[in-house]
Amino acid sequence: MRIFEGFQHGVDFGGWLSQCDYSKERFDTFIVEDDFKKVSEWGLDHVRVPIDYNLIQDEEGNYKEDGFVYIDNAISWCEKYGLNMLLDLHKTYGYSFDVGEKQDGFFDNEAYQERFYKLWEKLATKYGNIGDRVAFELLNEVTDKETSDKWNEISKKCIERIRVIAPTVKILIGGYFNNSIEALPDLLPPYDENIVYNFHCYEPLAFTHQGAYWVATMKADFRISIKEPMSVYKDVTQSILQEKLGTYDGFDMTKNPGTDYFEFYLSKAVKLAEERNVALYCGEYGVINKADPEETLEWYKSFSEVFNKYNVGRAAWNYKEMDFGIIDEHLKDVQDEIIKCL
Repeated sequence: MRIFEGFQHGVDFGGWLSQCDYSKERFDTFIVEDDFKKVSEWGLDHVRVPIDYNLIQDEEGNYKEDGFVYIDNAISWCEKYGLNMLLDLHKTYGYSFDVGEKQDGFFDNEAYQERFYKLWEKLATKYGNIGDRVAFELLNEVTDKETSDKWNEISKKCIERIRVIAPTVKILIGGYFNNSIEALPDLLPPYDENIVYNFHCYEPLAFTHQGAYWVATMKADFRISIKEPMSVYKDVTQSILQEKLGTYDGFDMTKNPGTDYFEFYLSKAVKLAEERNVALYCGEYGVINKADPEETLEWYKSFSEVFNKYNVGRAAWNYKEMDFGIIDEHLKDVQDEIIKCL
């Protein structure tokens, strides 16, 4: 299994150039140079920077040079403070993981796909040959399993076009169910040695998303303890979240979601990565700000212990705000300990 060197311990700068109001004030003030300095002082090696297409494109597909300035600044600040950067396309024209964005048609519209390819060619031309300091994440969180074959075809074609410009830049690919670890086996074998398999980890969802307002079946006052056995999480997952067990299948239901659970959770992915000789990376993981802070810390410790064991790179969601902020007030008593787990 390969190791994603230089991208082992990171944090997301979500909500800065993506999932926001796209105002100049937001771009200029939400994340500033001092935030890059702080992350470096934490001892992390990279930041994941989500961007939406409309940061750098208008609705007709024309490029907005003033949008690229923010990416330029991020790369410059990363260099200044010894950080690497993962550039993540969080939303492309015609697709967003968030249905509220009202972006659709991407997987069946060749014109939208061509626009996606050209956008990545533009990004590759500007940032694809900066050594190993910048990596590319093609698209955030494909949702529907039914799009898997189409996504494989689209991502392969996009990689081919990027490779003409940037032969060795690291490129990350995730699968359906919002970059679920379950989707990794259905990704194509790595195109070359510079492909990284990407997934997100918010397991168990009932804990990390307790009371989440954006989950349709979740009640705002729902709370659950990390100390509950997985049998309780099984019931909650089926009754409240109305989902199948997924990554719980085969785990000892008498145990709580601690270190043993994350060992179980990662096992098949590690085996797959070894078979395909590809690196693994977790682009998002974290706990909602409604959870008990001490239990949030316990979750981070269990996660970190196992991911460190297998050298799986990752970036925590999220540096600030966005319902998961590490530097936010609700985690002030455990913040220093959580930072040690990143």
